Amino acid sequence: MNLPNNTPKTKDLYTTAHLVVAAIRVLEHQNAAPPSVEQVCEMLSFSSEQGYRICGQLRDLNIITLIEGAYGNRLSIIDHGAIENIEQGESESKLDKALKDFQSRKDEATRKVEAIKAEQDKKKQNLFADLEKQLKTANKKKT
Repeated sequence: MNLPNNTPKTKDLYTTAHLVVAAIRVLEHQNAAPPSVEQVCEMLSFSSEQGYRICGQLRDLNIITLIEGAYGNRLSIIDHGAIENIEQGESESKLDKALKDFQSRKDEATRKVEAIKAEQDKKKQNLFADLEKQLKTANKKKT
């Protein structure tokens, strides 16, 4: 499976958090200075928008901190152990949940429409059957 270089290989925040923290450590070791978000994104093949979003989530969870300095914003690890508090597995976003809810409501409406159509077809068949009986009985009376 080939994925574009600017998309994550997983949506799991737990795994992504481990990757980001590891990238920060490696880049900090290589450069002897805290890395920027862009450097981490480049190493992990993330888009900068996605990198800032993920770093913001990790900052909110007190896993990393964003240090503002003269040479731009740099990342530093606060508590890598806090990653273990993140729920593992595919996390479903609000948009995904809303989409699933919409799809289930649409499917339910489609089932209702099909049930109504089936009921109308049955009524139509019964009506034609009744009309045919009436015509037959009317023809028998004439003959």
